[in-house]
Amino acid sequence: MRIAISGAHSLGKSTLVLDWVSKHHHYIREEEPYRALHAACYEIKFRQACTRLHNGIQLFYNASRVNRYHSTGDNVIFDRSPVDYIAYSQYTANYKTTDIDDDFVKLMVSTVRDSLRYIDILVFVPMTDLWPVEMEDDGIRPIDITYRNEVDSLFKEIYREGRFNVIPASGAPKIVEVWGPREERLQKLEQEIKDIRLL
Repeated sequence: MRIAISGAHSLGKSTLVLDWVSKHHHYIREEEPYRALHAACYEIKFRQACTRLHNGIQLFYNASRVNRYHSTGDNVIFDRSPVDYIAYSQYTANYKTTDIDDDFVKLMVSTVRDSLRYIDILVFVPMTDLWPVEMEDDGIRPIDITYRNEVDSLFKEIYREGRFNVIPASGAPKIVEVWGPREERLQKLEQEIKDIRLL
């Protein structure tokens, strides 16, 4: 099963990925693009400072990794999905502070849509009053609640309202939302996979 975890930062996505591979040892973990590129000495900025290069390279890194797995028999979990770079790019485009603009975001859509055909389950981790998550200072991500809130709103427009029309008409992944305690998130994802296999 090919799984991608998606959503704004500091909501527990990486924790979910690590918990998943800890319990399901036969799964490959694909690292978050920012961390992989940072380890390779690429400088990537956030918020109103990121550029087409910053978000473009993360998208194409992520999409190229996703596109390696052509079979539903591949067991892999991705820390972030190609959709994420549309949400983050639109955030920057809204502020008009760099070369990222609405046209750049539109150019990303076809790459994202094509890559989603190689994802079986797209797991969206939203912000919710039912399970609030505190910001965590990991020394990398910005500690900025407003930033996270605005990006989360963009994700909700994409997944709940169909903004950008990124989900392919055929071969689309199943989109599920998870939140709550760590064990509960794992159980929900496990149940979704069982349901798919029973179809």
